[in-house]
Amino acid sequence: MADPPAAPVRGVLLLRTGQACAEHERVVQQQLAQSLAQVLRLPFLGAASMLPNSTSCYLIPDATLIAPQPGIATELDLYGALVSHPFVAGKAISHPLVDSTATAPQGWSSEFIARAAGAVLPGFSAFDRHDALRAGRLLLPAGPLRAKLVEGRAGRGQCVLHDERQLQAWLDELPDALLREQGVVLEQNLTQVSTYSVGQLRVGPWCLSYFGQQRLTTANDGATVYGGSDLWLVRGGYSCLGDHFQSPLIRLAIAKTRCYEEAAEVSFKPFIASRRNCDVAIGLAPTGQQLMGVLEQSWRIGGASSAEIQALQAFAADPDLQHLCASSWELYGKNPVVPPQGRILYQGNDPEVGPITKGVSIRPWQPPVTP
Repeated sequence: MADPPAAPVRGVLLLRTGQACAEHERVVQQQLAQSLAQVLRLPFLGAASMLPNSTSCYLIPDATLIAPQPGIATELDLYGALVSHPFVAGKAISHPLVDSTATAPQGWSSEFIARAAGAVLPGFSAFDRHDALRAGRLLLPAGPLRAKLVEGRAGRGQCVLHDERQLQAWLDELPDALLREQGVVLEQNLTQVSTYSVGQLRVGPWCLSYFGQQRLTTANDGATVYGGSDLWLVRGGYSCLGDHFQSPLIRLAIAKTRCYEEAAEVSFKPFIASRRNCDVAIGLAPTGQQLMGVLEQSWRIGGASSAEIQALQAFAADPDLQHLCASSWELYGKNPVVPPQGRILYQGNDPEVGPITKGVSIRPWQPPVTP
């Protein structure tokens, strides 16, 4: 069924929601918003912390929005997502509670958990210290667990815990309000991990889908963090994407992403998402068994968005173009080696992370080395 027509749009607005945002992220977001305005052939209205009353806008929020939001009726109204409850926007959506007596946030859906069970890794979400300890006691006999803060980004805000004492110490550092409002995630820890991305963007009349491989890098403080993504994009939906790959692993990653997203669409109302991205990990469990599952979703402007939007510009400019490759990159240090023909989106000494260079590049389609 075709989407209903959107209300008349007079411009593109970058919406600042008050989320913590580093300088380099703010600068890149503004450039990407300007690029989307060019693709849509609309004026860029700049950034604002609230919606103007007199203007109908195409919104680019810096976080997933929580319903209700007047003016957002369909995916044609924004680059990002509108969801029913705050927890739906974060990592906690991905795992069940420890049991039926556990503390649950408003809107928690057992239906989603049941529908998405085959798409995620073994683990639990918890919104209470006692529930998190109970979850840890179930997971730790199988081996180390990975503990995650729901708001952690770029690989930060998580650690590997080996016993209940370490879990107790980690929980003791967390405020009760954070546990209650955001929750935490405890997953079976995998080794020899590779992280992929499967996603889709629907902007105006265009629909692009992609498979991607994430890269890690070393930040200025020595931490191992997200370093960018290499995307293989095609014109069309997930079925078109699957047609371009013979690798069973890639097809399985696409299938798990579709299962996860479809579970969210059915289980949470309202749910509107024009920007979709799932991190999918594959690695070894402590038993030696190979596992694959969706780690989390990102329904907001994110690390791979620069590659997505650069690719969208190319597809919009050439109606015959059917597939291409695009890469985002984040390079730390004062004198990084920029990829050939790369477009720099930010280069400077960010007050939070130090010297960093961020950019994007595109290249003709070349199938990935089969994982």
